Amino acid sequence: MPSLFRFLFTVGVLVGLVYVAMLALVTFVTPEPHEIVQTVPASRLNK
Repeated sequence: MPSLFRFLFTVGVLVGLVYVAMLALVTFVTPEPHEIVQTVPASRLNK
């Protein structure tokens, strides 16, 4: 039984680290909007 608790504790710590990393990305990284221009061939428009 102690190995189960150790496993669950390890998984919980890893999930917590992933959550903190995602929260840090959301907080500190701001996306820069820019226009995307892509030409569409006429053959795709006439289908």
